[in-house]
Order: sequence, then structure tokens, then C-alpha cells
Amino acid sequence: MLPILLCSVAALAICVERLLTLNPKTISPPHLLALVWRQLKNNEMDAPKLRTLRNSSPLGEILAAGLGNAHHGREVMKESIEEAAGHVVHELERYLNPLGTIAAVTPLLGLLGTVIGMIKVFTEIMAQGTGNASVLAGGISEALITTAAGLSVAIPALIMHRYFVGRIDGIIIELEQETIKLVDALHNERQEKGGTA
Repeated sequence: MLPILLCSVAALAICVERLLTLNPKTISPPHLLALVWRQLKNNEMDAPKLRTLRNSSPLGEILAAGLGNAHHGREVMKESIEEAAGHVVHELERYLNPLGTIAAVTPLLGLLGTVIGMIKVFTEIMAQGTGNASVLAGGISEALITTAAGLSVAIPALIMHRYFVGRIDGIIIELEQETIKLVDALHNERQEKGGTA
């Protein structure tokens, strides 16, 4: 029961931390792209503002990576964006593997507790015979409680793991869309300037 209890505490801590961290408005602030585009149009995007953008949010980190390499061309810009996005995705997925492991392991821990409990019951049967029903019933109920406890931890952990995976996928798609908008806008503006020059 102790390992199952520790797993439940760890799963709860991970769920609370991820719920607070995976807030779409802090990861991808709604008006950030418009602000960046306005600064670019007014030639206000300098090194300090780029640094501030990089530290503002995960979307800001990705946009800053692209803008920092915008003068090298579209392909280099996209590569730097993909590299920054890889780091952001890694941060978003933090602690999901342990949560998935807890969801997979706790039923097994419960089953192990049940097997150990049943071994104790059969040991009692060998020592005392089947005459003492209360000892047998107590041992069997103790054995089954560990399985129930393991499942009680595993089921919510699995549900939350799936929820966080879906939430992260949605956030990643939104980050990709925002970044593509910036890359396309910069590229189109450069083409227009090149065409008019």
C-alpha cells in the first residue's frame, strides 16, 4: 500500500503542476503576434525587445528564434523556429512520462499486493486449516483492497495523462499556426519590397 500511496501523491502533484503550467493564454498570449508584427512594421524590433519577447512566453521564444534568423532567409528561419519549438514541446511534455508510468504501474502494484495477501491466506490455511473463516476473510479482503487502491490511483492518472496529451497537441497546433502566420507575413512583405525595388 505504501508504494501505491506514494504514486497517488506523485500523480496528484504532477496533475496540479501541469494544470497550472499548461494554460493556453500564458503559453500563447492572444495579442502577442499582433504586437510583434506592429513592432516589425515600425522597425522597433531591436535586440532588447527580441530578448524580452524570448523570455515572455513559449510562443515568444519560438517567434524570437525565427526573428533572430529572419535575415538569413525563409529556410534558416523555419529551421530555427523548429529547433525552438522542439525545446518548447519538450517543456510542455515535462512529467507526462512519469504520470503515464504511474498509470501503468499502480494496478500492477495492487495486483502484487493481492498476490502477497493470497499467499498469506494460503499460509494460514496450511497452518490452521480452513476452520477459522474470519482469518481467511480478513486476509482475502486485505488482498483485494490493494488491487482496488491500485486501480483507484491508475484510472484517474490515465485519464489525466490522456487529457494532458490532448491539451498539449492543441497548444502545439496553435503555436504552429501563429508561427506560420509570422513567417508568411515576413516572406510576403520581403517579396513585395523586392518586387517594388
